[in-house]
Amino acid sequence: MRWENLSNDGTVEHPALFGTNVVTRTFDTPEFRGITFHEVRARSVVNRVPGASRMPFEWTVNPYRGCSHACVYCFARGTHRYLDLDTGADFDSQIVVKVNAPELLRKELGARRWRGDHIAMGTNVDCYQRAEGRYKLMPGILTALRDYANPFSILTKGTLILRDLDLLRSAAAVADVGVSVSVGFTDEELWRTVEPGTPAPERRLDVVRTLSRHGIPCGVLMAPVIPFLGDSPAQLRTTVRAIAAAGATSVTPLALHLRPGAREWYMGWLGEHHPHLVRHYEALYADGAYAPKWYQRRITRQVHELAAEYGIGPTSPGTARRVEVHPERSPEQDTPPSTQLTLL
Repeated sequence: MRWENLSNDGTVEHPALFGTNVVTRTFDTPEFRGITFHEVRARSVVNRVPGASRMPFEWTVNPYRGCSHACVYCFARGTHRYLDLDTGADFDSQIVVKVNAPELLRKELGARRWRGDHIAMGTNVDCYQRAEGRYKLMPGILTALRDYANPFSILTKGTLILRDLDLLRSAAAVADVGVSVSVGFTDEELWRTVEPGTPAPERRLDVVRTLSRHGIPCGVLMAPVIPFLGDSPAQLRTTVRAIAAAGATSVTPLALHLRPGAREWYMGWLGEHHPHLVRHYEALYADGAYAPKWYQRRITRQVHELAAEYGIGPTSPGTARRVEVHPERSPEQDTPPSTQLTLL
């Protein structure tokens, strides 16, 4: 979705940046310092994934663009280019907020043409990122989905999802609800540098524990498994053991992938923090965005063996559609080149 496809009733104009009117805000509080919010009124919030993509879902809802989680590897960085923003610092600090998302979703769910299909959330950026604490869009979104008994799934790194626990439980009573939490590793030093804006991995596993305790099964997307930094046998064992202890219903490992936009930002980070690994990454990702098949298979095999050892299994075919899949561009923009499961 490009800026020219948005309708706004804002008062602050940024023609060079957006080519339209938006309401732009900053908040002088520690959690939002350095972040600019661009409030827009979207024309549509339920976006269709192109049929040729062969995704395990057809429809998505993304109330935000850009993400203060600031994960250096995030695939969605490339989508900021379509807003005339850069894929690095702008992605982390220029957050687009679709302020009318809840009311618009309710309208679209009530339309005659809507068939009640599964809706996936967390497929572009995290719907429970820091901005959600102020804008509170998800309660209205979940309420609309519950009221229409519409099935949905959420993938998140955000602990803020627990704020909406009661809504999730009431929605699960009338519709198929799937929740997955993303935890690629438990190494705190790696977390602080590669995912600086996210809750700590242990806090995310607390989300899994809490949801499970309240009757909402929760899987873990173990992603990304980061080559040379988070993929040793000992690291994989520690992570899978922690996931199992949290009560996850499944664990699905995914190796790091580096598409345009994310690749440049990640390689810059790598050169600054681990320069000795740059040539290894250039070799491993020489053929494109994805690690070689042999590497992916090795990681998958190791994690699945560990999962079996600790009493949990990989995602079964019946629940695979609850794990989000991300295209190179936003689902509403283009047909993705692969059905590879990838991280937020």
